[in-house]
Amino acid sequence: MNRLLKTPVAALALTALSLSLGTQTPAYAGGSVSFTLNPSRDQGGDLLSTGIRLYSMYRGLKQGEIRQDGSHNEAGVAQNGRDNVGFIRQRGSDHSATLRQNGDDNAYGIFQYGRGAATDVEQHGHESGLTFSYGWR
Repeated sequence: MNRLLKTPVAALALTALSLSLGTQTPAYAGGSVSFTLNPSRDQGGDLLSTGIRLYSMYRGLKQGEIRQDGSHNEAGVAQNGRDNVGFIRQRGSDHSATLRQNGDDNAYGIFQYGRGAATDVEQHGHESGLTFSYGWR
């Protein structure tokens, strides 16, 4: 009688083990790295703002513009105020970026490369900055 019980228990244990091994998913080894420059006006913010505006003019960008190369990217620029310049440049796939500019004289540039980088920026007036991100999966 012991022998009859051992066989079904062993078969059940072997089935459970094989199902658990068969449903494992591969490890996710992704991430991103970002560098943000956001100086105050007295620490060079005006100089950075001028540089962003010159870059925007050189590239033929409008006050707010999104340029994307790749697939499955999402981006948005919202501006409320005067003399704001903001742009998002994404190359690669699965990126997400938003830029909200409220108030006057804001300047910001977001550059994302690789895969899966995410950036969210909000400005409130007389601010400037740059974010460079690289993501991988």
